[in-house]
Amino acid sequence: MAKKATATKTTSSAKVGAKKTGATKQIPTKEKTASGVVLSKTAGMKGEATILENFANPNPGRLYTITHVNEEFTSVCPKTGLPDFGVVTVSYVPDQLCIELKSLKYYFLEFRNQGIFYEAVTNKILDDLVAVCDPFEMEVVTEWGVRGGIRSVITAEYMKPIDFADDEDLV
Repeated sequence: MAKKATATKTTSSAKVGAKKTGATKQIPTKEKTASGVVLSKTAGMKGEATILENFANPNPGRLYTITHVNEEFTSVCPKTGLPDFGVVTVSYVPDQLCIELKSLKYYFLEFRNQGIFYEAVTNKILDDLVAVCDPFEMEVVTEWGVRGGIRSVITAEYMKPIDFADDEDLV
């Protein structure tokens, strides 16, 4: 996969640019490019970093839910080295930005050879996707195939903080 832009990296934090809007915010351990958010590499990940892209919400004044389901998610058990098979469901209420699907597909593929625990991958997906689209709320559910007679379901949630100090109607 060809790199779309030259990335710059800092050790503590970097500004992350929203692809279409030009908005920036501070996100730790991420890189900035002209085309989206480059996720920082973690141990076990090979190849170039994936660029998660976003686009402007076509209906920013309306609250609605977007759900993406990846039924072919794979990663590797860090203890045994055996493959883990799961279903990842991402549901979110967008604010100004939505997640672009092709980049999401390639992002999920980055985990194929990575040794990572169920809990860690679920929370990493949530953190990375929140960094890309800054939704009102998001939920990531991972459902893992049976191993040793045990089936696991991990849920991680995010809700954008509400600042009531600026709302005069509530005072």
